[in-house]
Amino acid sequence: MPTALSPPTLFPALTRESVLSFQFSSWYPQFSRISVKSTIIRPLSKEFQDYLHSDGVFIPEGSENTEAHISASDDDSDDDSDESSPSVSYAFPDLDARIRQVITAYGGVFPKLNFSSPRDAAWVLPPGSPLKCTSPAEVYMLLKSSDFISHDLDPENVFEGCEPYDQGGYELELVLRKWYSIDRSRELRCFVRRDILIGISQRDPNYYDFLNEESTQTRIAETVKRFWEDNIRGKWGNSPHYVFDVLLTRDLSNAHILDFNPFAPRTDPLLFTYEELLSLVTGPRSSIPELRVIDSRSHPSAIRNAPAHQHNMIPLEALSISSGRDIESFTETWHEEIKRSMEEESESDG
Repeated sequence: MPTALSPPTLFPALTRESVLSFQFSSWYPQFSRISVKSTIIRPLSKEFQDYLHSDGVFIPEGSENTEAHISASDDDSDDDSDESSPSVSYAFPDLDARIRQVITAYGGVFPKLNFSSPRDAAWVLPPGSPLKCTSPAEVYMLLKSSDFISHDLDPENVFEGCEPYDQGGYELELVLRKWYSIDRSRELRCFVRRDILIGISQRDPNYYDFLNEESTQTRIAETVKRFWEDNIRGKWGNSPHYVFDVLLTRDLSNAHILDFNPFAPRTDPLLFTYEELLSLVTGPRSSIPELRVIDSRSHPSAIRNAPAHQHNMIPLEALSISSGRDIESFTETWHEEIKRSMEEESESDG
């Protein structure tokens, strides 16, 4: 007679090994065929890790692809050097070359570290191509402007709550993913508990009419379940509890894996709560997983006027590059943005 399963707790126990199974280099080789083309760079030098830990946002010497468009005056340069230049000069020619090689192959990249991506720093780069990096300097700028990636920089954060706690075996990695113009309405987060796909949540906090059509919701839930059964179930052998993110194809008939995350408080349950997800495990279940979407523009989780991750935005004029020049000299885009900001500030002062 089979042994009855004990009632599940809100969160399954985390071990160091289970956490490491969710870092990009652990799962990507097995699922690369159905994921976004990516390159993993490791080991990363101590100097580069020191740079990521350092205060301030500045660009290492030699990482730009073009000459400066604008030169600050001598007086301005002196002021910038005194106030905003880093006390340590950073340059990573070998890493720059590797990043340029990948960018040439992919046409543009979106960077991340072992677990976290700098989505909160999307405002740093032009909105027309969000998070698209075409130079090492832009990769570094995204990483240095992000609060999200700080999780990956400290092993105490990475292994928080693990049983037993152990920092050993953790190595920081830089991941360069091929950049695509992604329709965020087709991004979904999927929750698996006890090897059962129990819930699916819309990831982008915007209202989309088509996601609220009953036939579309049924198609999405059935597609995700079939994709999971065909490509993930039985192949993800690290734990029966996990969360995975997918991007649906345009016709909603298939999907690509974007990421895996632990079934733990560190992973945002989005339109669910973890208590609700637990009830989907212990209570009666439908033959297809429950799908939740933003069902109205007044939904409490919907974005209104405030930009996402606005808490992480800092004034453009606070950013500097390692030579001490104003950030205007970084790219033409920066110049236009700063000019616009200064004009708006002048109008408001007037």
